[in-house]
Amino acid sequence: MLERIKIFSGNSNLELAKKICKKLGVPLSDAQVSTFSDGETRVEIDENVRGMDVFIIQSTCSPVNVSIMELLIMIDALKRASADRITAVIPYYGYARQDRKVVPRAPITAKLVADLLTQAGANRILSVDLHAGQIQGFFNIPVDNLFATPLLLQYIKGHIKDNLVIVSPDTGGVVRARAFARRLGASLAIVDKRRDAPNESQVMNIIGSVKDKNVVILDDMIDTAGTMVQAANALKNEGAIEVYACCTHPVLSGPAIERIESSEIKEVIITDTIPLSDKAKSCTRIKTLSIATLLSETIKRIYYNESVSSLFI
Repeated sequence: MLERIKIFSGNSNLELAKKICKKLGVPLSDAQVSTFSDGETRVEIDENVRGMDVFIIQSTCSPVNVSIMELLIMIDALKRASADRITAVIPYYGYARQDRKVVPRAPITAKLVADLLTQAGANRILSVDLHAGQIQGFFNIPVDNLFATPLLLQYIKGHIKDNLVIVSPDTGGVVRARAFARRLGASLAIVDKRRDAPNESQVMNIIGSVKDKNVVILDDMIDTAGTMVQAANALKNEGAIEVYACCTHPVLSGPAIERIESSEIKEVIITDTIPLSDKAKSCTRIKTLSIATLLSETIKRIYYNESVSSLFI
């Protein structure tokens, strides 16, 4: 039934692309994505895509700049090969944390990447849990921002049932945490923190009661895990029984794994929007849930021009 669909993938998350193709029952289309000897990205599309509905699966994760260039060049190649519609499936949208000017002379990289994708020839964007909702407005093409919430909720309901509190690690994530808590019938707490420099934070206070509770810290991503670990320590000091961490995007850069392994966090629940390093795969505290079913169903609905929002009702 999906005779006009083509699924391509760059090198950033090939395993997820294969899972999506398996769910859809279509083969992963042939493309060579490599580099020239000087480091330039080299792309060759080895299939006819004229008049096809094309989806490129590529998280813009580490190495971030290489991943972005692979995606841009693939879009350009497919556009010049007369693909009918090109959808960039970006499970993790990189450069999203710089989404506004917080200090003078700062860039807005989320908008810059949006412009690059549009100018390259993307007709539609499909992403998961954008760091900020307003990023959708940076595009002049349709953007579907999916939520990993149903996947994470299902796991938490099945494994953490009693005396549950959902914690936002900062004030910016309160809306997300409140919606999560409402779906679980749990209470809400907030970590008040002060960030002195990028990737550095200092926990200041816990707003809400966590004493004798099982706590789930909810965020959209975990980068160096500094915020999560400090929040977990503060929550334990306030009397929490068990502390779990939950996020969509496991960036897990720098000392993240070492921090998690030596922290008060019992389990870190993540999705596979970003592939794990070998070190992260060996960490017994990390539980990975696959986003492949959600993405494959969304791709199918886009192909058939059906509702995507009804997935989350």
